Amino acid sequence: MDIRIDFACVDDLPRLADLLAELFTLESDFRPERDKQLRALRSILDDPALGRLFVLRVGGEVAGMANALITVSTAQGGRVLLLEDVIVSREHRGGGLGRRLVEHVLAWANTQGMTRVTLLADKDNGAALDFYHKLGFEPSYMTVLRKMLTP
Repeated sequence: MDIRIDFACVDDLPRLADLLAELFTLESDFRPERDKQLRALRSILDDPALGRLFVLRVGGEVAGMANALITVSTAQGGRVLLLEDVIVSREHRGGGLGRRLVEHVLAWANTQGMTRVTLLADKDNGAALDFYHKLGFEPSYMTVLRKMLTP
């Protein structure tokens, strides 16, 4: 089986939106809205300074994704990564591909000089929490708060 991880291209965007729809049905805070997801994916793809979209390809087809958003931490004194939208399609789960994808992103972040990777996971998704814990992610004492804005 040919497995590759690389950066997304414009032709991948419809499949990435499909994966986000699958992911957002698993998370209680979000719901799929294809137009919004495509718009955001395109923004990231068009401006690599914002972040990078990673795709996991199995046999040349997109089977997973991860969204690596770049920001600056005053606590860390430099660039850090916010890891979002990590998903492997239902039919490809359970074979270690998610681990390969996240480890690839972590290695890339390290080569880019990032000093921290932060992610959010649904607090009721025990499988995801266990997955990230096994990859070395630890709970934070910080609590997520948010306020939705209407532009």
